[in-house]
Amino acid sequence: MRIGVLVSGSGSNLAALIEQVHGVTATIAGVCSSNAGALALERARAADIESAVFSLPGHGGDSARRDAAMADWLEERGVDLVVCAGFMGVLTNGFLARFPARVLNLHPSLLPAFPGRSAIDDAYAARVAATGVTVHLVDEVLDGGPIVAQTRVPVNYDETPEGLRSRIHAEEHRLLPAVVERVARGALDLDDIARKART
Repeated sequence: MRIGVLVSGSGSNLAALIEQVHGVTATIAGVCSSNAGALALERARAADIESAVFSLPGHGGDSARRDAAMADWLEERGVDLVVCAGFMGVLTNGFLARFPARVLNLHPSLLPAFPGRSAIDDAYAARVAATGVTVHLVDEVLDGGPIVAQTRVPVNYDETPEGLRSRIHAEEHRLLPAVVERVARGALDLDDIARKART
């Protein structure tokens, strides 16, 4: 299986995929970044993985145009599965139609609880007993696609939100590669998950 990874920042989840999946059960065929200064691009270069920048300003601020160019680039590299690993952007329906039931996202909460960018801080502020990590299929609803896998992380209010953030990131680095590996081995059927969500 050939994977495309979408990034925007440090790329710690990309690093986990490179270490645990790339060249083992799947090949990371390309990395797309919405940010030319993303550390993730350096991680890709260090692993000899082709990368490219697809910024909104670089495409006239037009999301549809940016996403079409990004989808073209990924398809040219034979990508079977797209993984959003810290990608800070909303993918257009046009992009999703190019990879039906083949776009995964990682979110730092137990969805549907705490969608959005401030999920960890929101969970901490809500004084919940536990939050977690979710891998889900991307659809037109922000953080609302069918859930593929989740893992629970207890909240310890004797620690700071940064402590919780660190533990959640550690769980992300375990769960995302595990899900991608299962998809690559054929042990997880994304089409079936998408089909059940529609019924």
